[in-house]
Amino acid sequence: MNNSPRQMKLGAFIYPTGHHVAAWRHPDSQADGGVNFKHYIELAQTAERGLFDMMFLADVLSGVTRQGEPVTTAARGSHFGHFEPLTLLSALAAVTEHLGLVATMTTTYNEPYHVARKFASLDLISGGRSGWNLVTSANTDEALNFSSPAHALHADRYERAREFAHVIQGLWDSWDEDAFTRDKASGLFFDPTKMRTLNHSGKHFSVRGPLNVPRSPQGAPVLVQAGSSDDGKDLAAETAEVVFTAQQKLETAQAFYADVKERAARYGRAPDDIKIMPGVLLIVGRTEEEARAKYHSYQELIHPDVGLMQLSRSAGVDLSGYDLDGPMPLTIDVQGPKSRFALISKLATDEGLTIRQLYMRLAGTRGHWLLVGSPAQIADEFEEWFVKRGADGFNILPALVPTGLNDIVDLLIPELQRRGLFRRAYEGRTLRENLGLRKPSNGWRFAAGTQAQRTA
Repeated sequence: MNNSPRQMKLGAFIYPTGHHVAAWRHPDSQADGGVNFKHYIELAQTAERGLFDMMFLADVLSGVTRQGEPVTTAARGSHFGHFEPLTLLSALAAVTEHLGLVATMTTTYNEPYHVARKFASLDLISGGRSGWNLVTSANTDEALNFSSPAHALHADRYERAREFAHVIQGLWDSWDEDAFTRDKASGLFFDPTKMRTLNHSGKHFSVRGPLNVPRSPQGAPVLVQAGSSDDGKDLAAETAEVVFTAQQKLETAQAFYADVKERAARYGRAPDDIKIMPGVLLIVGRTEEEARAKYHSYQELIHPDVGLMQLSRSAGVDLSGYDLDGPMPLTIDVQGPKSRFALISKLATDEGLTIRQLYMRLAGTRGHWLLVGSPAQIADEFEEWFVKRGADGFNILPALVPTGLNDIVDLLIPELQRRGLFRRAYEGRTLRENLGLRKPSNGWRFAAGTQAQRTA
């Protein structure tokens, strides 16, 4: 039994120039950051210097514009022109030693075997530091790039995602750790009695297996999930080991935390089997005044077209035809990110915000919690959420990189360490060890109805 004091987990959610929508225009930003590998090396090594558990990269599978958006508006944003995340993380594995490497890959427009193979490979390359952020595609335009006549409905996407996750877990269990003997004397490369053939047959997938990559150094890549809808929470409770969520207030964060942990118990899982990590956009200064001056300098750079476009994307609805100085429309059918639309709508209603005021408020956060202040002020907020079970840690969104990430590492991390809330050294070499997650046994992890077989 581990009697060590509970400590928070931290992820660095990296966007090429920073999460504020106008970050790329700031004099301190690396405007070509999305395709600048040296820039990413600096960010990864800074996150590792700060003892972050993981570096997290999001992803989308669509182009410059979405349906109905003019190219002239999209041309003002910096949401495209980035490296493919798994390729990038594989390269960053060679220049880091402890930092977890987590990327998004959608279940809507991929196949389980591909995803299982890629993340298993990243885990081998990194020595056990990979994680997969399981998402369903909320962006309807992604369908247009995959020969699909229409985007799947929300419930159908989650049904597919649940089966997808079970197939992935089964494939990651294809081999025992010592299956590959590579015995030159006997001529036996692997022990066939230590191989499992999945033989999955379900509604969405038929996958024989086994995976053609050996077992992960950490048992299996860490499975991350980011959905906060009812379907998303249930999927997370059943399959996820880390949950990213967007919460604005402690009360709602506590309710989400308790809900997911209670759902997990119904699947026979312990509370510590899942780490809940709300996203928070941080702007840290040596003083509150310095931090607010930084925030104001970012806000001044927001172009109205970009602010409205970002709000429309975050809410999952087209707001271009509405009065900017009028209220947010609340009665509308959303097939995009329902939980995010609900969060944004509640904020607008509670505070009586117009669409213009709302996009200014959400310009950098995309619905996440915003904290602007001194290290002590931010640490106070983190400590309250952590102690009162609103979070097991936080997925931190630097507003501007590289300078904002440096501020977090140099100013905030020492304050958290002083309070005994965060590590002073990595606990292990794998992502699981650092997160305090159990290593999966050499078992048979597959969905009901899947008939995995030992190969005699």
